[in-house]
Amino acid sequence: MAGTTKNTSLIWHIVAISVAIIWGTTFVSSKMLINSGMTPAEIMCVRFIIAYLCLLPISIRGCIKEGRGLRGLFCDNLKDEMGMLLLGITGGSLYFLFENSALEYTQASNVSIIICTTPLLTMLATSFLARRSRRKSVSGRTFLYSAIALLGVAIVVLNGELVLKLHPLGDILTFGASAVWVIYSILLPKLDSRYSTDMITRKVFIYGVITMLPVFLFRPWATPASVLVQPAIAGNLLFLGLLASFAGYFGWNAALSKIGAVRANNYLYLNPLATAVIAIPVLHERFTWIAGIGAMLIILGMALAGRESNKTNQGA
Repeated sequence: MAGTTKNTSLIWHIVAISVAIIWGTTFVSSKMLINSGMTPAEIMCVRFIIAYLCLLPISIRGCIKEGRGLRGLFCDNLKDEMGMLLLGITGGSLYFLFENSALEYTQASNVSIIICTTPLLTMLATSFLARRSRRKSVSGRTFLYSAIALLGVAIVVLNGELVLKLHPLGDILTFGASAVWVIYSILLPKLDSRYSTDMITRKVFIYGVITMLPVFLFRPWATPASVLVQPAIAGNLLFLGLLASFAGYFGWNAALSKIGAVRANNYLYLNPLATAVIAIPVLHERFTWIAGIGAMLIILGMALAGRESNKTNQGA
């Protein structure tokens, strides 16, 4: 039984790692779409709508199978429905709004590094909550190892060029993106105990789109349908909608509920590494030996932090 549990846990770690790598490559697709004239809000809405339409038949079939009918598409009470709305805001509209708006006010390198403070912020938040409930909190060693991984992120992103500059508004917006993702990571398990992963993920998509709509009052939709069906544009949108959103959010939400917010978010350090690797053949960017050192620090820090987190959970 213990071996089966260990194998199951390993599977969810692999899922989290795979999703983190996929999400790291989305920056390249998004950049190509933005260069083609689409706005960040348009990209998010299209990818979430594609993902929602893929999940809807699965949810309907599940509701019918359980004998709940279409009523099963909604939560059992208003409080839980509002919880789903909050997940859609923190994991969808507000997160993307903060992150993409930050790119207009600060350098991409700042955003890449600051967004990777998410694992550390998650540790701080969970430690605070654990102490309030008198549970065992995250160890100091886990913070140290996570900081090593973050140092690796900075080295990979800067790639030997010391161009990091402070841009207060953009940097604050990026920290805001990290903060709302931490909230998302902590809130999700509270609903996961009562609702299926596909229902939660579907709610994130639809509420993410709904709460993003007010943005179009200030910056109206400008991309014509004829552009969306162009092979290169459609291909990137399908990648973002099917793989990064539909499969990505579903896998991440399931993994987060199985291995916890701290251990799952620890793998987000892989995002900039995946971006750097995919940018070599696609955007013809260079990957130097300095970036290689950063990559080793990321992997080392993640491995040590993961091992220390496992010890903490086993001792709890």
